[in-house]
Amino acid sequence: MMGHNQFELLGQRRFLPFFLVQSLGAFNDNVYRQSIIALLFFLGVSAQERTLYTNLAPALFILPYFLFSGLAGQIAEKLEKQRLIRITTAMEIGIMSVAAIGFLTSNMPLLLVALFGTGLQSTLFGPVKYSILPSVLKPEELTGGNGLVEMGTSMSILLGMIFGGLIFVVAGQYGPEAAAASIVALAIIGNLISRLVPRVEASAPDLKINWNPFPEALKALRLARKQLAVRNAILGISWFWFVGTVLTAQLPTYAETYLGGGSTLYLFCFVLFSVGTGVGSLLCEKLSRRTIEIGLVPLGAIGMTVFCADLFFARPDLATASGLTVREFVAAGNWRIIADLTLIGLFAGLFIVPLFALVQSRTPREELSRVIAGLNIQNAGFIVLAAMLGVLLQRESLAIGGIVLPLPGLTIPELFLALAIANAGVSILIFTLVPEFFLRFLAWIYVSVFYRVTITGVEEHVPDEGPALLVCNHVSYMDPLVISAAVPRPIRFVMYYKIFRIPGMNWVFRAHRAIPIAGAREDPAVMDAAFAEVKAALEAGELVCIFPEGALTKDGEIAKFKGGVERILEQTPVPVVPMALTGLWDSMWSRRDSRLGRLRVPRRLRAAVGLVADAPVPGESASAASLEARVRQLRGDRP
Repeated sequence: MMGHNQFELLGQRRFLPFFLVQSLGAFNDNVYRQSIIALLFFLGVSAQERTLYTNLAPALFILPYFLFSGLAGQIAEKLEKQRLIRITTAMEIGIMSVAAIGFLTSNMPLLLVALFGTGLQSTLFGPVKYSILPSVLKPEELTGGNGLVEMGTSMSILLGMIFGGLIFVVAGQYGPEAAAASIVALAIIGNLISRLVPRVEASAPDLKINWNPFPEALKALRLARKQLAVRNAILGISWFWFVGTVLTAQLPTYAETYLGGGSTLYLFCFVLFSVGTGVGSLLCEKLSRRTIEIGLVPLGAIGMTVFCADLFFARPDLATASGLTVREFVAAGNWRIIADLTLIGLFAGLFIVPLFALVQSRTPREELSRVIAGLNIQNAGFIVLAAMLGVLLQRESLAIGGIVLPLPGLTIPELFLALAIANAGVSILIFTLVPEFFLRFLAWIYVSVFYRVTITGVEEHVPDEGPALLVCNHVSYMDPLVISAAVPRPIRFVMYYKIFRIPGMNWVFRAHRAIPIAGAREDPAVMDAAFAEVKAALEAGELVCIFPEGALTKDGEIAKFKGGVERILEQTPVPVVPMALTGLWDSMWSRRDSRLGRLRVPRRLRAAVGLVADAPVPGESASAASLEARVRQLRGDRP
């Protein structure tokens, strides 16, 4: 399993054409927007008029997200996705052709109309961009695929800004012609590549489209809030856009006023943030072991908070120099600021990628495009709010109808500190509402520090979707953590009810939706309730894991499997995946030690442990004895 990596997807038709289309789209959007700004300088318009256009442009681009996202989500559910991608890239050709006329005639109103059109095209493409991934990728590939998409988007935005800014510099008097040719050519290339995207069937072909976008926008927002974990993952994604908007909007002034540089130094700061985001996005697959590891989200939040706050402490005062080039800025030893900007981006990448993967994996396929549409509406709202607050918090006061309202008048470094504090507060809110995020973080830290996990057969044999029963030997109290770290899908673990009820730990097990079970002689009611909940979970298409021995091994050997597994399969004959854990008998959490012995320092850090999975056994033919024999064979002589 660990031999695979996300970059292999770039060599496969199921992913590469889509990746190129979405990257080219982001690239072309930013080439166009930067070319408009460059045209304003080329035409020599006044600073006041430039300010008007540069503030109007983002508003026109984002307005379609509010107006048409509800409609876009429905269309993405109803149409075959490759066809929709072709349609949206064909729209891009038409829109950029209009924009080309605007460049050639220096017609700013026409360019702004086309900019609204690019926002509309992005609105229609957005739900497809993320809803297509679960259809073409396996669950264990979702984190890596989303990491590539986020990296591609981040780099495309950066390169598009650079390319768009240089067109008029390189082409000189032919800048308008070069800009017109570039945006149309890029749109045509994107459409040609879109024809290589494999066919992906519609998720809800019978959906009746409501052409009134406003009630559908509200419906999309309600769908996005239906599941608690998904709702808060979406909140986290929107917060990412809020933080990114506040941060990047300040960089031009920050680079000039506090770093002593100009436009090239601002661009260097943006490069640091963008490259950091791309690197963080790509690291997610490696750190998560190809699972959807939402434990990375708190890690990302902590890093964003720490390094955003450090931007304040690194340079709280105005610069004493001016006009510094990038080389002079680096030579002056500003490594702390360079590290802060890069690491904010890196941890932002760790924050955002698992959230997208979680939304994709836990949302019903026939609702995903509409949920993404709801996410886009919320993102747009957070971006607008961030832009407004970024301006207001830096003002001393605001006059409304003759009433003067006092405002904080923050400096940019103080705004970064306030952003860090707000990020910590929002993160705590999310992790309080959904403890699963923070609990997975603690589990990920523990498994990463104490174990080197070798995983065999999980990708091949654990079903990508649908119900299955996982059966495994029970070696230590950490077994569920190791299994969860290896399997990309959420798992419902069946556990002994007395452990489930331990004060202070009960909320942890509830957050993980564990199923408490008791012996027939201990509490028949608890036992019957457990089997009923297992049945309901399997019928709902979930994974359930049981340890048929009924208790931790006392001597390192596998005990006889009890008949509970047969009772489960009699009620719900789903596929059974035999699994075996190895190397955990020597750990501090097995019964090899006494309770007092478990308090000592572990024998080995980074101990080698393994999880082996075998081909599923039909539930109709599985028995406790046959499954025990299969698990014994998988484990071999490695206790």
